[in-house]
Amino acid sequence: MVSLESSVTVLVVAARDGDTEAWNALVDRYAGLVMSICRRYRLRDGDAADVSQTVWLRLVESLGSLREPEALPGWLATTARRECLGVLRGTRRAQWAPLNEEIEVPDDPAVDDVLLEAELHDALRRALTELPERCRTLLGLLTQDPPPSYETISATLGMPIGGIGPTRARCLDKLRRCPSLAPLVLSAAAGPSVPGMRERSRP
Repeated sequence: MVSLESSVTVLVVAARDGDTEAWNALVDRYAGLVMSICRRYRLRDGDAADVSQTVWLRLVESLGSLREPEALPGWLATTARRECLGVLRGTRRAQWAPLNEEIEVPDDPAVDDVLLEAELHDALRRALTELPERCRTLLGLLTQDPPPSYETISATLGMPIGGIGPTRARCLDKLRRCPSLAPLVLSAAAGPSVPGMRERSRP
């Protein structure tokens, strides 16, 4: 059974076979990637929505020809970028890339940044599922915006306030070592940044 934590390869293969849940998971995972490219091109909300819809329609048309599923994020970024350029030029006839293993993402630092961010978020999502439940719960509380007080966390987890910081550090260390995330950690001293969570002192 597929889930939001499944790899892109698993989701693409399942979606290609008609699995609606897999398709929805792909859209949930990469909708932010498509919309972030629209924002980089400063499209109006209506135009951004049109581009997003067009990109997903292109994917419906071409999913069956994808030979290397891991190329999907690059294809989505390339297609979104070309559709955005089409809107800005007023043509609505932007060319879109073939969906195959030879896809090349344009040499665009902005697109590279978006792809890297999407890759990191995907890896973090999967890595979090590999942690013990107590760590998942603690990190989940700390990533809330705004995060609850240490007193609230202590009451929720039955954990001494003084143990929250050390436990958090151990959980992040486990996160860095998860197979899903370890290849993306650039050095032993550079750990992953969990979205929405920064070092903070006890209130």
